[in-house]
Amino acid sequence: MSFDHDAWEIVIGLEVHAELLTRTKLFSSAVNRFGGEPNTHIDALTLGLPGSLPVLNEHAVELAIRVGLALNCTVQRSVFARKNYFYPDQPKNYQISQYELPIDAEGWIELPSGMRVGIERAHLEEDTGKSTHIGGGGRIHDALYSLVDLNRAGVPLLEIVGKPDLRSAEDARAYVAELRSILVAVGASDGKMEEGSLRVDCNVSVRRRGDEAFGTRCEIKNVNSLRSMGRAIDYEAARQVDLISSGESVVQQTRHWNDAEGRTTLLRSKEDADDYRYFPDPDLVVLDPGEEWIERVRSELPMLPSQRRHRIAEVAGVPLDQTALVVERGLDDLCLATIGAGADPARVLTHAEHNMADERAAAIAPGAFASLVAMELDGRLTSTQTKQVLAEMIDSGDDPAAIAARNGFEAMDSSELDGIVDGLIEANPTEWQRFCEGDGKVAGFFVGQVMKATRGKADGKAVTALLDARRG
Repeated sequence: MSFDHDAWEIVIGLEVHAELLTRTKLFSSAVNRFGGEPNTHIDALTLGLPGSLPVLNEHAVELAIRVGLALNCTVQRSVFARKNYFYPDQPKNYQISQYELPIDAEGWIELPSGMRVGIERAHLEEDTGKSTHIGGGGRIHDALYSLVDLNRAGVPLLEIVGKPDLRSAEDARAYVAELRSILVAVGASDGKMEEGSLRVDCNVSVRRRGDEAFGTRCEIKNVNSLRSMGRAIDYEAARQVDLISSGESVVQQTRHWNDAEGRTTLLRSKEDADDYRYFPDPDLVVLDPGEEWIERVRSELPMLPSQRRHRIAEVAGVPLDQTALVVERGLDDLCLATIGAGADPARVLTHAEHNMADERAAAIAPGAFASLVAMELDGRLTSTQTKQVLAEMIDSGDDPAAIAARNGFEAMDSSELDGIVDGLIEANPTEWQRFCEGDGKVAGFFVGQVMKATRGKADGKAVTALLDARRG
C-alpha cells in the first residue's frame, strides 16, 4: 500500500489518556501505583462491592485544573456520568467519566514548529483494569482463558481530546511529544508510555485534496509509543485510500495496531455515544472548582515548554523551531545566562544542540561556558578543541582555560600554518589540481592532512580559507 500525498490528505484527531500522579485512586483510598502483584491495589470500591460509595480525589481535580490551564482551556463546572458498557475488567460494570460537561473545554497548544492544535476537551474519568488473554496469540477471540488484574481499575485518568487539526504522522508525533512535556512540566503525569501512564487513541480519516468534508474515520486503540503511532497512522491512511480507490467504502471501526506485523486489524464496529448509555452518576455531586481555586492554581503554574521556546528565541534572535531541542534538554536557562554573560548566541545554541546531550550539561557555569565560546571565536581554540574542552567541562566542572592548558591546546602561529599548507600543496600536485578545478571533495583531504600534521591544533575553517586564497 502507498499514499499519494499530492492527491490525498490525512485528517488526524488524537485522544490522549494520561494517568494522574495522585497517591490514591480517583474515587477511593486504594493506592495508585504502577506494578505490584495482581489485585493488591484494590479495595471495596474497586471491587464494586454493595454499599461502597465513591469519594472524589481532590488532588486529581487540582491536577486536571493545572492541565486545563496549561492547555489554554476554560476550566468549568462539570458533571460525572456513568458510562454503562460491557467492562469485564471493571467489576461494577460501568466507568465513571465526564460526558456532557467536562472540567476543561476549548483550548489549544503550540507545537515547536509554531503550529497551533486545538483541544476540544479534557475530562476526568477512572481507568479500567487490565485483562490478559492466555493462549491464541494473546487476543480475546481465540484465547483459552483470561485473567483480570484490577490494580489499574479506578486510577485517575485525564482524557485529552484533540481537534482534527493534524495532517501527518509527523505532526501527530510532535503533538503527543509536546502534550507529554506539558503534563510532565505541571506535575500531572510521568508520561511513561511504556508503563501505560500515557496512552493514545488515533482517529484517522482521508479525503481528496481540496475536499472540505471529512472522510469516515477509524479509531486505532492504545498505541504505546510515538514510533508505533506514526506507523499506525501511515498504514491506516494507506489502507483507507486503497479501499476508496478500489470502489469500496471505509466503515467506521475501532482497530487494533499490530506492531510486529505493521498493520491494523478490526477490533470492533465503532460504537456511538448512545451505545454507552451515559447518565449522571447519582452518587456524585456537581464539580464546581470556583474562581479562587482556579486562579490559585494558575498562579502556581511553571513556565511551559512553548513559553520557554519563545523566551530563548527572542533573546537569541533565532527562529522558534531552532530552540526546541535546547528546551527539551533543559538547557535554556543555561543558554540564556551564557548569552547574558556576553557569549555569541549562535555558537551557544550550536553547542547546546550538537555537543551537550549529556544530562549533566545544565550544571556547568554560565561564565565558564561564555569564556569557552570566546576562546573559540577569537582563535585560541579550534572547533575540535572546543568540543573536547566542553566535554571535559561537563565531566569535571573545570575552567576552560585550565583544561585547554592541560591538553596543550595553543593557538597556532599563522605563518606556521601557511608553511604546512604550502608543503602539502607541493607534495600533492594531482590533488591540488583537482581542487583548483572545483572538486570540493579534495578540500577534505587537505584539511585532514593539515589536522594530522598539527595533531588537531589547526582550525579547519582557517585551513579552508588558506586553500581558497591560494586557488585564487
